[in-house]
Amino acid sequence: MFDQETSLSAAQAQEYRLPVSVTPERYDLRLTPDLIAFTFDGDETVAIMVHEATAEVVLNALELQIDSAVAERDGKSISATIEMEAARERARIRFGETLAPGEWKLRIKFRGILNDKLHGFYRSQYTDAAGKSHTVATTQFEATDARRAIPCWDEPALKAVFGVTLVIDENLTALSNGGLKGERTLGNGKKEMVFKDTIRMSTYLLAFIVGEFEATAPVDAGTPLRIVHVPGKRGLTPWAQQIGAFSLKFFAGYYGIPYPGDKLDLIAIPDFAAGAMENLGAITFRETALLADERSASRAELERIADVVSHENAHMWFGDLVTMRWWNGIWLNEAFATFMEMLAVDAWKPQWKRWESFGVSRGSAMAIDALKSTRSIEYTVLSPEDCRSMFDVLTYEKGAAVLRMLEQFLGAEEFRKGIGRYLKQHQYANTETGDLWDALEQSSGQPVRKMMDTWIFQQGFPVVSAAPTADGRGLKVSQRRFFLAPPDDPAPQLWHVPIMVRAQTEHGVATHKLLLTEAETTLELPGRLQWALLNEGGHGFYRVRYAPAMLASLTANLGALAPIERFGLVSDTWAATVAGLTPLAEFLRMARLFHGETNLNVWRALIGAFSYLDMIATDAQRPAVAAAVRELIAGAAAQLGWTAAAGEDELRGQLRATLIGALGTLGDDPAVQARARELYAAWSRDPAAADRDLQPALVGILAHCGDAARYTEFKQNFKSARTPQEEQRFLFSLANFRDPALLAQTMEMTLNGEVRTQNAPFLMHSLIYNSTSRYAAWDFVKLHWETMIARFPDSALPRMCEAINGLLDRQREVEEFFAQHKMRLGGKLIDQHLERLGVAAAFRKREGAGLEAALKG
Repeated sequence: MFDQETSLSAAQAQEYRLPVSVTPERYDLRLTPDLIAFTFDGDETVAIMVHEATAEVVLNALELQIDSAVAERDGKSISATIEMEAARERARIRFGETLAPGEWKLRIKFRGILNDKLHGFYRSQYTDAAGKSHTVATTQFEATDARRAIPCWDEPALKAVFGVTLVIDENLTALSNGGLKGERTLGNGKKEMVFKDTIRMSTYLLAFIVGEFEATAPVDAGTPLRIVHVPGKRGLTPWAQQIGAFSLKFFAGYYGIPYPGDKLDLIAIPDFAAGAMENLGAITFRETALLADERSASRAELERIADVVSHENAHMWFGDLVTMRWWNGIWLNEAFATFMEMLAVDAWKPQWKRWESFGVSRGSAMAIDALKSTRSIEYTVLSPEDCRSMFDVLTYEKGAAVLRMLEQFLGAEEFRKGIGRYLKQHQYANTETGDLWDALEQSSGQPVRKMMDTWIFQQGFPVVSAAPTADGRGLKVSQRRFFLAPPDDPAPQLWHVPIMVRAQTEHGVATHKLLLTEAETTLELPGRLQWALLNEGGHGFYRVRYAPAMLASLTANLGALAPIERFGLVSDTWAATVAGLTPLAEFLRMARLFHGETNLNVWRALIGAFSYLDMIATDAQRPAVAAAVRELIAGAAAQLGWTAAAGEDELRGQLRATLIGALGTLGDDPAVQARARELYAAWSRDPAAADRDLQPALVGILAHCGDAARYTEFKQNFKSARTPQEEQRFLFSLANFRDPALLAQTMEMTLNGEVRTQNAPFLMHSLIYNSTSRYAAWDFVKLHWETMIARFPDSALPRMCEAINGLLDRQREVEEFFAQHKMRLGGKLIDQHLERLGVAAAFRKREGAGLEAALKG
């Protein structure tokens, strides 16, 4: 059925994995960072266990200068020579005599740099309200960057206890994983801060942060929880503190295990490559993912903070307390934390209907997993580059989606019991994927491993086809792999697909549960089929394709479908259209049936489809796309109006903003643009009157139709923003103008220091995506490629290039460029971007000539 990933060969393991003859038990670290020279000095004493006699110790070290290493036992010291192996990210320590088996102390003195690449031990700089510059030193070690800060055994299975001491300037403060144990002044302008021991944990979870920070008073979340921030931002902390406390208590109850640390700090860092990092007891965040003003941030922006905080808190158990044995299992950490964030936020704010909106994330994962260049959720990981490339939509969203599918199949309580069993059995240790399936099998009595191996170890997902039987009293259900652009001779694949079918016959509506394990089966019904819906509840990670008569009967009964099911119908039909299985005209006919739709996620699916049409359209065709958007959306937008009703549902406010935003940009509606100008001017005079959900949409509309004066205004708003959300809102608006000269200025901002390196690649992504600037932006990227490689975070470059799927007129040039310019990280992502470009080019070739006629219906 599929080939499960094989284990590393002996030669491959030797190349990238450390020898197991010596392992660490405890690190005692003393670090002295210099925030002016951007360097640090370090001393470490590692309690090691020598398992077999050896004259050398091999451990990880990168971009460090090791000055000395000494092994000690029973009053005896053995000095050593050190050989750095930069290409293998190792240090080889050779002793003058053999170390006998048993316990030893390894004392190492070393030095390093506080780099500006947002990994390892790095520097972050910010300017305060008075214009003064400040420097922070902080860490980001996942996946394999602890070795840039300390010589260590930088593999997740080699857990140890860490005792951290930081020597810093007296005017600064420091944070680490454990609570503060003691502090003393050293008399030379320095002070020493000693932190409590950590639990036994992996190196990638170690953290130390130094700078001018303030913290909120702790709240009781089962442990003291604080929000830590640079000075002046205390007013932006209450929202994160609320969800932080709620989710930590929620997870302790769900898992049945107390929080494993002695405190929890949620720390906002000015420069941060990822969204957040789950360091035990000291979680670090981008400011946009932690700090917000509840009065001005949109519901979507607040939801992002709730999601990210809950995700990281979930890791304190799933990832920190119990950790994958090797990086091929990182999906266990990230997929489960993504699943748990949904559970927690849904419990905290049920009115947000978080599992419904997760359908959009599931669709994003399917868009990648439908490519030939996809990968399995779990696959062989060899090099450090392999480890660092695992953090993608397949690990997070696909992984979470299949876990949700499993939870719904087993039942929520049986699933929860299995998770609790798994964590209790393996706390403080390391696991592989099969350990989770074993625990779930024991709790549920179901063949979980057999089912889930088909989803974890093979690429892609199925499309489930449904047609009535000849007598009309049953359903023929079959599966095959879904491709957006299938290979000539695809290999047969099968999944164990849990299918929920809701069908109406003359006897009424009933739900049927089916586990499809073969290529085809028949579901008998109690009467003659009138209509049927597959994937009831929308939890399955598969597409559905109905026979024409079934699709017609289903669209005639849209009122019988839940919002998530209507979303699935639109999403599945659009995917079939992109794949060439359904004509565009047929999709558009169906889309028009949704003109009165009231669900936000269904509209997001519809608008996403029209955005794709705008991307593949020629300049001459784009007005026809805009006209079709206006025709589809105008009625629903008019029903909502421009003003929120008293006590209005939060999702209704976001829907209003989504529809008005689409009309003013994608629909290029001059009346909407004029009203947006009026409202924005009024709210600029009276910010308290602004609709927090509609305001970001107005910024987007005014950028879309803005002139040089508006550009100057928005750029100044970016520079003087009061909150992280406002800063992001106005920054990215600068990539959405339509004047090529203004967009050229935005391109320059990505490299001239006006934009943080954490944001610059994503700003360039928006410029490449903009139909006005896409080719000029692409030329800019090619011209400055080496500068971008040197300056931007490695992980951000492949994501910047995601927008190349719109460069339809330069497909061959783009392919040749990436054939000649290989990235250190993200080669698989680039392959996926190029395949999506090919899919878009094929779609335009197939549907482009008749696009205007299809849009007019």
